[in-house]
Amino acid sequence: MQPTTEPRDAILVEKTPLETYVPPAKPSLIGLSRTELADRLGDIGVAPAQRKMRVQQLWHWLYFRGAQNFDEMTSVSKGIRSELAQHFTVDRPEVVAEQISNDGTRKWLLRLPSGDNVEKAHEVECVYIPETDRGTLCVSSQVGCTLNCSFCHTGTQRLVRNLTAGEIVGQIMVARDRLNDWADREDGTRRVTNIVMMGMGEPLYNFDAVRDALLIVGDNEGIGISRRRITLSTSGVVPNIVRAGEEIGVMLAISLHAVRDELRNELVPLNRKYPIKELLQACRDYPGASNARRITFEYVMLKGVNDSLDDAKLLVKLLKGIHAKINLIPFNPWPGTAYECSDWDQIEKFSEYIFNAGYSSPVRTPRGRDILAACGQLKSETEKLSARERQALRAMAMTD
Repeated sequence: MQPTTEPRDAILVEKTPLETYVPPAKPSLIGLSRTELADRLGDIGVAPAQRKMRVQQLWHWLYFRGAQNFDEMTSVSKGIRSELAQHFTVDRPEVVAEQISNDGTRKWLLRLPSGDNVEKAHEVECVYIPETDRGTLCVSSQVGCTLNCSFCHTGTQRLVRNLTAGEIVGQIMVARDRLNDWADREDGTRRVTNIVMMGMGEPLYNFDAVRDALLIVGDNEGIGISRRRITLSTSGVVPNIVRAGEEIGVMLAISLHAVRDELRNELVPLNRKYPIKELLQACRDYPGASNARRITFEYVMLKGVNDSLDDAKLLVKLLKGIHAKINLIPFNPWPGTAYECSDWDQIEKFSEYIFNAGYSSPVRTPRGRDILAACGQLKSETEKLSARERQALRAMAMTD
């Protein structure tokens, strides 16, 4: 059954940020480029001839070793470490709460260092999904969300502000801290092997910070996750799609969810600004797309809304000529939603038609539903917790 929706003109396409980032008195070095690190070293009196070497040292300690304070950086002189500690930190977001699903998925509520008022500190969510052959970390790009997608719990939140590059990279560093996943792991393996920009927010509306963060994540001398293992998901910010391919070069995922503009206008209101035809042309123009680097089209399965075989046929027709795979996502319910997940038989029929047309059409296994960590559910129930409950969860997170 088609859910009741607001009149089209009543749904805003985008939200305006309520706040801007306020840096703490002692800013963190996390998220700075090599050039920016060199400038900071210059600010504390490091001679130009030494800066390149010192930057390499800092880069190694920050992103390869995961140092949590300057004292750990034993290859850096004590004098420079002392100067750095006076002016900067290597702080990453603080774990306020950790929830672990029955399936092993972990969701962290993270407080972001911002200004000096702890009471007004902002929070985001980050999710780690362990699998037999990989460990995927779902990272946020905004506090809240720019968009108003009607089926998405995250989209019901206000947009507070964009994250900085340091706050984006910091989420990955927190995950490595919590999972003991730095370079000194005895077995030499990694638990976080894949990054998906699919958390809170629309990454392409925070382009510069997302780009700068992902370049650090993909740096071979730093965090070192291959760009083929980094996926950026967008609801369709057309002007920045090709730019993302040129300046970031990671894998692309498109939150499509409908094959007709009339329906997508309701599910993904951004479609009114960038309709399906324009969106798919940007995908055809995406640099580096090939059969080995296919674009993923995400399609949430909504009962009686977008799951008919006619929808499947039109989807195949629309994607003709694009190196693509279709990721079918069973709808993950959240409190207050008007939508239902498609019946499993219908999902299988939809998937079979797409597969027979020559496209990979995996059905995403829902993960972390019991802790609201699944796709589209990242609006934390911790927003409703009392101060006492938050304190208890925080204590558990710190002692785990």
